[in-house]
Amino acid sequence: MYVILLGAPGAGKGTQVTNIAKKLNLVQISTGDLFRQAVAEGTELGKLAQQYMKEGKLVPDDITVRMVMEKMDAVDNKSGIVFDGFPRSLAQAEALDMALKEKNKKIEHVVYIKVSEKELLKRLSGRWICRNCQTPYHEVNSPPRVKGKCDKCGGELYQRADDTVETVKKRLKVYFEETAPLIDYYRKAGKLIEVDGEGEIDEISRRIIRALQN
Repeated sequence: MYVILLGAPGAGKGTQVTNIAKKLNLVQISTGDLFRQAVAEGTELGKLAQQYMKEGKLVPDDITVRMVMEKMDAVDNKSGIVFDGFPRSLAQAEALDMALKEKNKKIEHVVYIKVSEKELLKRLSGRWICRNCQTPYHEVNSPPRVKGKCDKCGGELYQRADDTVETVKKRLKVYFEETAPLIDYYRKAGKLIEVDGEGEIDEISRRIIRALQN
């Protein structure tokens, strides 16, 4: 089983990828981890990726796909693979399909964890951090006992620039603009499964697993 999980920032994709990999005995491949590992090990692809990352540029699709394919060859993936953070664009999806086709493999299912923009904003823009000890809080999920003060050290809580409502709205706008063609691509291929991503974490995991098993 070769599975891709798609979800906006705040959809809980990272948590669900880990849960599903464990419950279905799948190998989890994360492009973020691949980049860090390749750079740390000083591999040829790692050096290439690092050049782009140092300049603040996106790593080209061909390098990313080559890293993913090398990882697939290196792991025991008899049960299958779940991809985390990849593909991120239509170009990457097409490149992945071509690379898999050469190995007589293909993506079978693409799970889109669907969460309303209102809920995503609530999840992403409610985070506050202690200036002293960096303990994180959330207005809804884990609020401090006293508003604006850290439970541990009494320090002042502040909101990072990337956690404000305005910044979060921009992040979501970019995500949906980039991902909309990707969702359409997999829907047309008959591989897209939409799963409600609101509710308890374990219940969402059960929804995803039921959808994959069915």
